[in-house]
Amino acid sequence: MHLTLKKEATHPPGFNSLQQQERFDAFVREFNSERPHEALDMKRPADLYAAATRRYDGLPELTYPFHDRDVIITACGRLCLHRKRINISTVMAGQKLGIREVDEGIWLVSFMHYDLGYFDLEQKTLQPLDNPFGTRLSPMS
Repeated sequence: MHLTLKKEATHPPGFNSLQQQERFDAFVREFNSERPHEALDMKRPADLYAAATRRYDGLPELTYPFHDRDVIITACGRLCLHRKRINISTVMAGQKLGIREVDEGIWLVSFMHYDLGYFDLEQKTLQPLDNPFGTRLSPMS
């Protein structure tokens, strides 16, 4: 699919981002509504698609009762603490994180039930833990 997308929607590319987006949108319409797919027994994706029956309400209100404070990450991916800006990640922009001081000037940063890493107020950069979202192996494995 990606090779077909590249061939049909980028050669030649649109003159600007709006024209390029229209090329992508046209490809998606054709790919989903007009082309039969061998993997779908020569049916079109639109023939088989069914909207989800459950409504998505987004994340629940995040609270961090075991942390010292809640912080909202800025659009540029930072948290502000004691007049210092600590780089976290733009991926977390707008999200509420919990922070807890675990040692003098050393803070633990958490998102939901996951500890992301530590920062100190002098270095001002998150030192991430190994992938907190990765697979977890039990000690018996």
